[in-house]
Amino acid sequence: MNPLHLVDTTLFYSPTSGGVRRYLNAKHAWLAAHTHWQHTIVVPGRRNRLERGGLSTLAGLTVPGTFNYRLPVNVRRWGRVLERLEPSLIEAGDAFHPGWCAPAVARRRGIPAVAFYHSNVPQIIGRRLRGIEPSVRRYLRALYARFDAVLAPSRVMCDYLATLGIDNALHQPLGVDPEVFHPRRRTLALRERLGLAPHTRLLVYAGRFAGEKNLPVLLAAFAALGAPYHLLLIGGRRRGRPAPNVTMVPYRRDSSELASWIASADALVHAGTRETFGLVVLEAMACARPVIAARAGAFPELIDEHVGMLAPPDSAAGMAACIAALYERDLTALGAAGRARVLKHYTWDRTFRRQIDLYCALLGARRPAIAAEEELRLSSPGS
Repeated sequence: MNPLHLVDTTLFYSPTSGGVRRYLNAKHAWLAAHTHWQHTIVVPGRRNRLERGGLSTLAGLTVPGTFNYRLPVNVRRWGRVLERLEPSLIEAGDAFHPGWCAPAVARRRGIPAVAFYHSNVPQIIGRRLRGIEPSVRRYLRALYARFDAVLAPSRVMCDYLATLGIDNALHQPLGVDPEVFHPRRRTLALRERLGLAPHTRLLVYAGRFAGEKNLPVLLAAFAALGAPYHLLLIGGRRRGRPAPNVTMVPYRRDSSELASWIASADALVHAGTRETFGLVVLEAMACARPVIAARAGAFPELIDEHVGMLAPPDSAAGMAACIAALYERDLTALGAAGRARVLKHYTWDRTFRRQIDLYCALLGARRPAIAAEEELRLSSPGS
């Protein structure tokens, strides 16, 4: 009997993309280590490449102003690639090309189709195009009715999907590799590398420099704080010269390097108000670093007074006050509590064991025997 073949497909995967890429790479590694299932990832790329059990790509043009995302123009080709892979189950990670191709192919093959709601599309688009959000909500309701299940990484997103009339949403938190994101990655050399004094109060943001991340709030907060507070922005460049207490560096593709930069800061900060989950927050907690984030989106599900602080949303003054107040607390104790929480609730092993139960229920298949949790090394499929 041929092994079951899971196909994941999404537009949100590029050499410098963040959480969705890490989720898919982690799933690929976990399935290879713990099951006999085949797993293929279908995403945009520089050229067309079909690789069953690896990374398949469809040639597409780079979308300006994005995190190096590509958009294949030929939608029909996407469907043909999914057909040729002969999947047992398809998971679509966005509401665009894959979102329509996946359920169509699944219906023709008589297999289940699952969607993963990684990004809050109506709010993101509505921020750019005023008045369009109600239309996007109707669009999502029509699209997700075609799927057997819609996974959402946070309870707030499950509730939001329910308000759209999507009644097949299931809570599926993401996870972290606690061996990659580990406090032993911490090095005292980071301040020297950045040309900072040893006593500098260094905080880090890591992620896309997109509008919904509210970077102006962070920049205004650090402008108000001044020295000795310093903000390290990992993810790219912004127009204009940064303030003296702000350093910008490119995206760190290697997870171990990213973990080292996060672990070597005092804390992680995030001002986004539309996060469906906030994977980088868990990565910081796994590195035993406290976190400060806006009291909005999914952040309150991950952060409380035991692991960090929640700031008023869209408030530079509120963010600055929380940052200053953090240094009146025991950073080591906050970090230790955060790592303990990740180990108990948010490892990739826990995530994928729960997810494979859902897949088997949809397939009517017997759950595979899975060994005890093992150390997981994340690498890009096909690399």
